[in-house]
Amino acid sequence: MAFSFLDPFLGPLFRLPSFLAILIFSLLISLLITLIYKYTTNQSLMKQLKGEIKEFQKEMKELKDKPGEVMRVQKEAMKTNLKYMSMSMKSTLITFIPIIFIFGWMNTHLAFEPIQQGDQFSTTVHFTRPMADGQVSLKVPDGLSIDGSATKDISGDSIIFTLKAGKEGTYTLDYIYKGQSYLQEVIVTSERAYADRLVKTAVKDSDIKSLEINYQKHIVLNLLGWKMGWLAVYIILSIAFSLGLRKLMKVY
Repeated sequence: MAFSFLDPFLGPLFRLPSFLAILIFSLLISLLITLIYKYTTNQSLMKQLKGEIKEFQKEMKELKDKPGEVMRVQKEAMKTNLKYMSMSMKSTLITFIPIIFIFGWMNTHLAFEPIQQGDQFSTTVHFTRPMADGQVSLKVPDGLSIDGSATKDISGDSIIFTLKAGKEGTYTLDYIYKGQSYLQEVIVTSERAYADRLVKTAVKDSDIKSLEINYQKHIVLNLLGWKMGWLAVYIILSIAFSLGLRKLMKVY
């Protein structure tokens, strides 16, 4: 997997329950970003600029009945805002690439429920056009079994195969269409891991567009019927931690 090099560093954290792991993770990331921001910006100048922005906002409220004056103050406020944003750009660039890698790693471990031994799951073959002709056959190795027919007639823009995981392991599914093999990996494990959900075909001019494993979404938190995945939980927690840490550390 693309982000597997992060497993030794981040993997131990996700042996914890998902919500607790994301809580700790979002706190650590928020702390790191706040520290980088504090020590890569001129905080005295940032404080001054933030104060000026507040004064401009106050002035615009007082001048709401004078459109011409409001426009003048608004232009000055925009200049100050741009200066404030440009001052914070360095810290944003420093943290951007590492955060992208970390988010990618989290998505490969927390977006879906893993397929475990004994689970039933399905795969979908997507076609480039409706009513492609012919049949698709699926071959599976020992350790997996197919529920129903292993060969299906095409009757729409997709067909679904249902499988059962017999034992843990990494397997290759072999879809055969018009004499051409299309391969897809699937992982059966009790750990928080899974193969790529969607595989796009590399065969030129093929009627098959992609192969998909139909994973179940991993619900980290069910809040009064709002079933949140890892990203929603992370965003909420990181906003709360960032606001608290900035206030505690007097970061402007």
